[in-house]
Amino acid sequence: MHLIHRGIVNKLHKENLLKSFNKSFKKGYGVETDIHITKDHEFICFHDFTLNRIFRKKESVRNMKYSQIKKISTQYKKPIPLLKDLLKASKKKFPLFIEIKPIFSKKILKKLLKETSKFSKCVFISFKHENIYNLLKIKDNTKVGLSFSPPTSIKTIIKKSNNKKIDCIILDKFFIKNKNVQDLKIKKFYYTIKTKSEFNRYSKNNSLIFENL
Repeated sequence: MHLIHRGIVNKLHKENLLKSFNKSFKKGYGVETDIHITKDHEFICFHDFTLNRIFRKKESVRNMKYSQIKKISTQYKKPIPLLKDLLKASKKKFPLFIEIKPIFSKKILKKLLKETSKFSKCVFISFKHENIYNLLKIKDNTKVGLSFSPPTSIKTIIKKSNNKKIDCIILDKFFIKNKNVQDLKIKKFYYTIKTKSEFNRYSKNNSLIFENL
């Protein structure tokens, strides 16, 4: 299984937008997306902690209401969608890997589980593993994955992968040729594949999170 990183991204489609996700679904792929929570406790599909990179606004997502974010992003013709919009668009047919960017409180994690409860194809992933372990404390059969990037040691990856409640691990492609990692029995996804040559080289034997090629 392969996933598209933040949806189809090109001149017509920008990252983490509803039309980018819909384009991915039309191509038959699930998506990996990032989420934050706004001041008024709405989950949004957005990568950054601030609006600076995309909208040149030095405002933190967590300090803004969704109505404010929606107004700004719509003016730039890059309307930031709610997670619930993505869930609806998926029609329960496509896998959604939902990366939790900040550390969420248990209260917020409970809200997230409730909002996604009817969507069985959701997998929650995070580089902040505290989020994943707390999700499992709330609901121990939640589908979850741990994300890793260099310079994490192979020893650490192997140790954390031994947790039977973890469904998958998400690994930088830096690790793709490591035999100890490849030998792990747990499901593995490698990010971010950015070229056709990389995709062709690795897609047969690996599950990839790739960008529009």
